[in-house]
Order: sequence, then structure tokens, then C-alpha cells
Amino acid sequence: MARKEHIVEEIVQLMKDPKHIRNVAIVAHVHHGKTTLTDALLVKAGLISKTVAGDVLYTNYEKIEQERRMTIKSANISLGFEFKNEEYIINLIDTPGHVDFGGHVTRSMRAVDGVILVVDPVEMIMPQTETVLRQALQERAKPVLFINKVDRLLTELKLTPEQTQKRLADLIDAVNNLIERYAPPEFASKWKVNVANGSVAIGSAYERWAVSKYILEKNNVTFKEVFKYTQEGNIQKLQEIAPIEDSILAMVIEHLPSPIEAQKYRIERIWHGDLNSDIGKAMINVDPKAPLVMAVFGITYDKQSGEVAVARVFSGTVRKGVEVKISGKDKPQRIQQVGIYMAKDRITVDEVPAGNIAALVGLKDIKIGDTLSEIDVEPFEQIVHYSKPVVTKAFEPKDSRDAAKLIETLVEMSKTDPTMKLEINEETGEYLVMGMGELHLEVIESKVRDEYNIPITTSEPIVVYQETIESKFGPVEGKSPNKHSRFYITVEPLPKSVIEAIENGQVSEGKKISVEKLIKAGLSRDIAKGVVDIYNTNILVDATKGVQYMNEVMESIIEGFENAMKDGPLAREKCYGIMVSIVDAVIHEDPVHRGPAQIIPAIRNPIYAAMLSAGTVLLEPKQIFTITVPQSYTSAVINMLQSKRGQLIEINQDMDLSVIKAKMPVAEVIKGFSNEIRSLTEGRAIWYSEFAGYEKLPTNLQDKIVREIRTRKGQNPEPPKAEDFMS
Repeated sequence: MARKEHIVEEIVQLMKDPKHIRNVAIVAHVHHGKTTLTDALLVKAGLISKTVAGDVLYTNYEKIEQERRMTIKSANISLGFEFKNEEYIINLIDTPGHVDFGGHVTRSMRAVDGVILVVDPVEMIMPQTETVLRQALQERAKPVLFINKVDRLLTELKLTPEQTQKRLADLIDAVNNLIERYAPPEFASKWKVNVANGSVAIGSAYERWAVSKYILEKNNVTFKEVFKYTQEGNIQKLQEIAPIEDSILAMVIEHLPSPIEAQKYRIERIWHGDLNSDIGKAMINVDPKAPLVMAVFGITYDKQSGEVAVARVFSGTVRKGVEVKISGKDKPQRIQQVGIYMAKDRITVDEVPAGNIAALVGLKDIKIGDTLSEIDVEPFEQIVHYSKPVVTKAFEPKDSRDAAKLIETLVEMSKTDPTMKLEINEETGEYLVMGMGELHLEVIESKVRDEYNIPITTSEPIVVYQETIESKFGPVEGKSPNKHSRFYITVEPLPKSVIEAIENGQVSEGKKISVEKLIKAGLSRDIAKGVVDIYNTNILVDATKGVQYMNEVMESIIEGFENAMKDGPLAREKCYGIMVSIVDAVIHEDPVHRGPAQIIPAIRNPIYAAMLSAGTVLLEPKQIFTITVPQSYTSAVINMLQSKRGQLIEINQDMDLSVIKAKMPVAEVIKGFSNEIRSLTEGRAIWYSEFAGYEKLPTNLQDKIVREIRTRKGQNPEPPKAEDFMS
């Protein structure tokens, strides 16, 4: 304990010098060795002993992570190091590699200035490798490369030194191709990784050795010696001549930027305020004496303290008692406690200056992506999750007395993980939990049972569909129940470029509309000026001219629009990519006759009627599967995929293995896919999936699926007609 207290004291001192700070995430595909690498760095920092590194998996401290030996949530830890007689602090985030937990990676990128990309050279570039690198580059976090498990090339694949060098060179080229594709143009060449300049390290995190330019020069080692000792299995000698912590540390400090360097180019990417304003300059210059500005990228729960916000401090210094404004909220709140994370331990400190990562206690009802500041500032760009929840399970408490506790628990969990969505089905009383995939939901289920001690039953996985339209229709007249107000509604598909801009975060959802951003995304100026709400990739346009009382009922109009978009007419699924326009209206002059109960149905019903008249269709979620199997099983796997409506994308050969890439409907995947492919390949298939968006459900399946969904939701199985919503 005394050692840890001493480490914290060192870190508190180091936090004051942003030139000697590195904010870094370790990112990789699942099981490529991120947490094992983190252990190696903890040895150097003095937090764990060499004898347990690689086995203790220090940042995987939750029970379910230890059982599965898999990172499920990001873990933050601040470490102090000495390098070339100077002291440095590395604020490190160990992130998950499984696609179901990719939201943690997305959020962590807001906090860091650089990433260590870890790749297994046997598996090479996998789907999630590309995804995490793309996310880092989009947030302008600079990469370095650690090629892990390199011993597998010699011991498992039996490659010669020449073949090994060729495979490593091919891997580095593949990473650089991705950097060229996804990095901002001004960094595409500068940020490429290279053995010759020291931005690549090669080794084994589990065996705690890695070679890099720094190690070769410092310890007078050659690659030939490294190959020799690897082939011999002489791990002790490898650790002696090429200690992994020295190699990785040198790469991070020499090649990843400090906040002083990074905030000069990152602020303009993530903050759209005036860069020449005092606060803009303060953030660019990492000024600890300026007003405080922070971005919340994580929320954790503490049994004693409640919600703990984890935030990157971009300017100013955060201290206990500081009052902060929260983006989108009227009342400021006071920070009751400030700390830093050492994996599962949150250590209280007096202050955390600009350029660092802080844990904040005392703020209520905050959410990931919020901007916290001492003065009024333009909020940071919202954190956009690229994958969407595609699978649902219904949760029910076994004992009805646990109902309130279950709701409270699920709400709490959804705040810490925004990729988990929660809905309550009013008809059935079920709590519907939506997640990224079956594993995501399995983990949520385990935590509810084991950590929160709530006995529950859950349904089989249910696929999340979306509703959209194929053509324009309208105007359709909608009348208020008392017949005193009328609205005339048109619907049409939203241009794809606008949908993409909303999904990518270039256009923000909500009622605060940026006309110029909508025009840039592809809307005409006239339409963009009339947009009053953006909700779930759907847009509401007020195209009326001179209609009296329109502003006075606008809140109810927006509520009616959002109700319709949240609960479409065909199967009560969410709507996608629809532009709803109010082209005319007649509104009663007496406020008594135009309350929400009159206006909301007068908007919702004609939207439903217009959508059904335009041709409402279901969109189903798809995933891209990358499946590696011995060549002898290739044709059997392809036949199975095609029997499940899979679309073959490509087949590649890698030595005696086939790598099959196919696009699959999620509805087919959740029907025993794992067991079937294991049985078919005698357990020799390895597969990974990634979200591939939504596509139109085949026409011959639509009626059947719609009826199934409506029945499950307690609706009349017969799909409604447009006239059902016209009165």
C-alpha cells in the first residue's frame, strides 16, 4: 500500500507538466493481447511483480472479465515512468477488443492523443483491428504498432526467419494502408509506422519481451539474435536483451504526442467553437490557469459515491468544490470530489490540471459526451457510436417485488454503457434491453444476476428491425380529436447523404439545428431553414407560411413526430431516414382547444397514414462475418451461409486456411449459428463479426415478420392500412 501511495504522489506532481504527459489507449482485435501488454507496463511502474504479469490481467478486475479472460469495459490507470533521466506520466486506457463492446473504444478515443495498436501476426488485420484504428484516426489519435505473439510464427506456423520477416513487413504495410485511408490528409504520411524510426515494436507480451529500434541500439541486439532465441524458446535471454516495458515505453514517449502537441490539432476536430476566442486558445495551449473545460467520456458507479464521471481536462484545473455548467442543462452543479483511476481503485487527489484524465464525484444526471465548463462554451462534438443495437432480450424479475430495483439497475447500466438501450413495453410489462449482440446481452444478464443480485428470467434473443418508406406521399390531412385543428403532412425518404451525416455526428440530433451543416449534408437551403427537430435519423420540417399559433403548439407537434418515429405504423419498430414536412395547418385560436392531447394525435396519425400510403418497408440488421476454416471445410461453410440468406463477399487463402467473408442477416445468426458452424467444422472454425448496417427485408418475408412482431408486442397481427389513421 505504501508503494501505491508513493506512486500516486509521483503522479500528482507529474500531472502538472503537460510536456511529460501521454494519454494513450491500447486497442486491438479481441484476444490479440492488450491486457497482457498492460500488465507488462504495470511491472515497470511498480504496481505488480514480474512473476504475475500476463496472468494477473490487472485491468480486468470485474468477475465476468476474469472468468472469460476478456476485456469487457475500458479501464483507466495513471502510471509514472522514468525515461532517459526524465519523469513521465502515462494515462493509459485498456480497451475491449470484442465487437459487442466497441462502444467503450469509441468513447475512449475522446480522451486520448495516441494509441498502441496491438496485432497478432498469425491472424493479421482482423475486422476489429480496422475498426479501432479507424476510430482512433477519426479522433486524431496518433498510432504506434506493437506486433504481439510473434513467437507463434516460428512455433506454430514453422516459418523460416525470411518468411517471418516477409509476413511482418506485409502486416506493417497493411497497417500503413489503413492509416493512409483513414487518417486526416495532413497526417496520412507522417503517422505511418516504421521499424526504422522506432514506431513499431515486435515481441510477445505474455513472455514479456519486445524488440524495437530503441532496444536494438541501446542493448546492441540484432534481429538475427532475436530470431535465434525465439526458435530456441530462450525466453529468459529475450527478456534480458529486449525487455518489453522498455521497448513499449520508448515507443510511446518518443512517438506519441503530449497534450501540448496534440491539442493544437485535436481541438479543431472535436470542438466547433471559435478557436481564436480566449477559451479556444486556452484549450489549444493546455492552459491550467484558464477556465475549466472538460469532456465526459465515461461514467462508472461506486456503491458509496454513486455516479462517477470520467473526463478529459482540456483547459483549466479541476478541484473539489468547483461549480460547472453541463451542456444542455440549465443549472450548474458542484464537484464534490476529484480523483484519478488506478484500474479498479479511484484515488482522491486535490486537483487535476489540463491535459489529464479526472474522475469526478457529485454530478447528477450527466451523460457520456457531456461538456463540463466553468463558463458558457460551445459543447464538444457528440461522441458517435458506429454500431447500433441489433438484438433485444426481454428481462423480467422472478419476484415482482424486485421490479423497481431491476428498472433502477438497468437505467444505471445504460448510463455507463450508451450502446445498451432500454425500453419498457407498456402492453406486456416487459423490460426490453437492446444490445450490440448476443454476448453483450449475456454480459448484461450476468451482471444483473451476479453483481446486483436480482433473480431474472429472459426471453430468447429478438432482432431489432427498423421501418422506412420507399417513396414520397402527401399531403395527408390530420385532424385533432375535437376537429378544431388540422395539419397537412407529407413524408419522403431522406437523402442518403443526410442520413450518413446524422449517423456520423456531423449533424447533431435534437432541436438545436445547424442550417449550414444540413445544407452541406445535402438539403436545400429552403428545407434546411424549416427543420425543427432531428430524431433517430428522421427530420421534421415546418414548411408552413404564416400559420397562426404554429410556434405555440410546436412542442406538441415535435412530441407527436417523435412518438411516430419511435413507434412506426407497420410493426411498432423505430423509423429510419424519413423526412416529415408540415406543409399547411389550421390551428384553433383558443389554447384550451389545442393542448397536447389534441395536437399530438393530429400529427402522429397523418404521419402513419402517409407512411403506409408511401409504402412502408422493414429494414433488417446485417453483420459481416469473417470466418477462418481449414480449406477442406470451405464448401460446407459456404453452403451453410447461403442457406441462411448469407451473401458471399470474398474468399481468400492464407497458407492451408480459407478466410471467408460474408454478409449475414442477424435474424439468421441468432438461430443457433454458433453451434451449427462448430458442428460443421468439428470446432475448427474461428469467426468474428462486425455491424454492417440495415438493409431492406426481402419482400417475401415482410408480411410474416411483421405479423410475428405485432403478435409479440400484443398488437392485432393484421398490419394496419392508411385509412385506419384517417378520421
